[in-house]
Amino acid sequence: MTYPARPKVVTAAVVVCAASMLVLGAWAFAAPRSFSDVIDYAPYNRHLVHDAGAFQIGLGAALVAALVGGDGVLVALTGFVVASGLHTLSHYGDRHIGGHGSDVPNLGLLTLIGLGALYAHTRRRKS
Repeated sequence: MTYPARPKVVTAAVVVCAASMLVLGAWAFAAPRSFSDVIDYAPYNRHLVHDAGAFQIGLGAALVAALVGGDGVLVALTGFVVASGLHTLSHYGDRHIGGHGSDVPNLGLLTLIGLGALYAHTRRRKS
């Protein structure tokens, strides 16, 4: 299926949205206390801010994938794999402040399933 050229205003909007999600998500993930202080969120919850950052970065990654011409499955899987992978890292890094022992392996397994699907999908697209 061929689509008409994307209007420049749409491309610009996607770039702005992707950049905002990636920058704010990276800030929340890398410096949760600073992020929480600036947005004035109380009470502070390091893990919650880490998770929010992980999912914001995943949204940004999906928007970037859409910009480079990904189909819907590629865009969705890219966003999922990035968000799920960072979510897994968040649970691993914050395991000393709560959660369950099964969180990291279960989340990691979902990330690997998503990666496998992304790999299979991209191989199919190339054939």
